[in-house]
Amino acid sequence: MTTANLNPQPIKGRQIPDRLKSPAERALRSWESLLFVVMVAIFVINSLASPYFLDPWNLSDASFNFTEKALVALALALVIISGEIDLSVAAIIAVSSTMMGTAMQFGAGPAELVLVGLATGLACGAINGWLVTGLGLPSIVVTIGTMSLFRGIAYIILGDKAYTNYPEGFAWFGQGYVWWVFSFELVLFAIMAVLFYILLHRTSFGRRVYAIGNNPTAAVFSGVRVARVKFILFLLTGLMSGIAAVCLTSRLGSTRPSIATGMELEIVTMVVLAGVNINGGSGSIPGIVLAAIIMGLVTFGFGLLNVPGIVMSIFIGLLLILVIGVPVIAGRISGRRKAAGGH
Repeated sequence: MTTANLNPQPIKGRQIPDRLKSPAERALRSWESLLFVVMVAIFVINSLASPYFLDPWNLSDASFNFTEKALVALALALVIISGEIDLSVAAIIAVSSTMMGTAMQFGAGPAELVLVGLATGLACGAINGWLVTGLGLPSIVVTIGTMSLFRGIAYIILGDKAYTNYPEGFAWFGQGYVWWVFSFELVLFAIMAVLFYILLHRTSFGRRVYAIGNNPTAAVFSGVRVARVKFILFLLTGLMSGIAAVCLTSRLGSTRPSIATGMELEIVTMVVLAGVNINGGSGSIPGIVLAAIIMGLVTFGFGLLNVPGIVMSIFIGLLLILVIGVPVIAGRISGRRKAAGGH
C-alpha cells in the first residue's frame, strides 16, 4: 500500500456550494433578503417624497392596501407551490360578499354574516378542489371557468343594485382597531401569516406540498395522497377568500357585483413577487409577507403623490411580467454559459 493511498488528496470540483456556506450567508443571498432591501428602499423613498407618509395613522391606512389581498395570497401560495393555480379568488370574494348581503336582507346579524361569508368561500373552494382533484381537470381551466361562474352568480343576484346598510357591529371587521394604529385586518393578517408559516415550514403537511410541487409522481410513490392534499389547499384558498370578503365588505360597507374586480391579478403578482415558483416546488411565507408590504407601500406612495389608478394597473402588469420573465431569462443565460464552458 502506497503513501498516496494512505493520504488521499481531496477531489477538486465536487464540493456542494450550499453546504460550504453558513446559514447567515445563505440568508443574505436569499430572495427574501432582496425583498427586504427593496421594502426598506421604497419606505425611504416614500418618506422623502411625501411629508405625510411617516404619520402613524397614514401608515396604518396603508395597510388596508394589501391586507385583504395578502390574506388570500397566503393560501394561494401553497396552491401554486403544489403546482396548481386558482384564478377565481376575486370572484369567490364577490359571491361571498353577495351571499352576506343576501343574508342581511333576511335579518342576519354580524356573527351570522361572517359565518355566511366563510361558508360561501369554503363551498367555492370545495367546488374548485373537486373539479381539479376529483375529475382531474387542469386547475387553470377550472378556475377560469369558476371565475366567470361565481362572478356571474353575483351579477344574477344583484344586477345593477347594491347591498348597503350593513349592521353597525359588522363594520368593525374592516374598519376597527385592536390597539392604537393596529387595525383588526392587520392583526388578523399577522396571525394568519404565523399560522401558514407553521403549516408550510414546520409540519409534514408542508413538506408534502413541496414534494408534490417538485414531483407529483414521485410523491405518489412515496405514499403522499396528492389529490387529498390539493383538495385541502383549494379549501384553504376558498376559506381565505371568504375571510377577505368579510373584511372588504365590512370596510366598504356595501356589496356590488363588481367588488374585487381585478384583484386576482394583484394577488397572483404578490405571490410571484414573493419568490414562489409559478411552476411549483418552491416559495415561502416570509416572502409573501414582504411582497405584500412592498405592494402596499407602492400603492400608498402612488396615492400620496396623486398618481392615477391606471398607472398602478400598468405597474402591476409590468411587475408580473418582470418577476416571471427575469428568472427565466437569467436561467437560460446561465445554461448557455455552462454549455459554452463545457465545450
